[in-house]
Amino acid sequence: MSAQTRPAAAAQAEHARMWDELSGAELIQAMADGAFPHVSQVDEHLGMEFRSAESGLIAVGWTPGEHLCNPGGIVHGGYVAMILDNAVCLAGSSTCEHFMPMLTLNLNVDYLRPVQAGVPYTVTGTCVHPGRTRMVANAAITDADGRVFAQASASVLPNRAFDR
Repeated sequence: MSAQTRPAAAAQAEHARMWDELSGAELIQAMADGAFPHVSQVDEHLGMEFRSAESGLIAVGWTPGEHLCNPGGIVHGGYVAMILDNAVCLAGSSTCEHFMPMLTLNLNVDYLRPVQAGVPYTVTGTCVHPGRTRMVANAAITDADGRVFAQASASVLPNRAFDR
């Protein structure tokens, strides 16, 4: 093994250990801390940044880019729904003994104000029913003044393809 591949192999081994040992909330927090890689290119496309996690509660930062805007110049509602879907799924995952990606059963979105590109928002997700087979979670997009721009409620379930 070359000197260059040793650090990469050590990082992979550490990530595998974290995947196997950390709780859902701990692994999401490790993503926020930069200690564990983001598991989806969708996060990067959206401009989503992990901030914090505890069991049943997550927060991400979101500054949507111009590439997410519709012809009217505001962030397309599909991207608003996508970031809310990520938040409810992460909130569900944060309650698991080990991180478990979620599958969305239903997502109800309320669009309250237009979301603007280039504006920093906080997206919070809260798991209100951490069931073993079906979870219920809420999410909201707020600005620095605490105004809600969109909110969602959802039912999610653990993706058992990732069972350990």
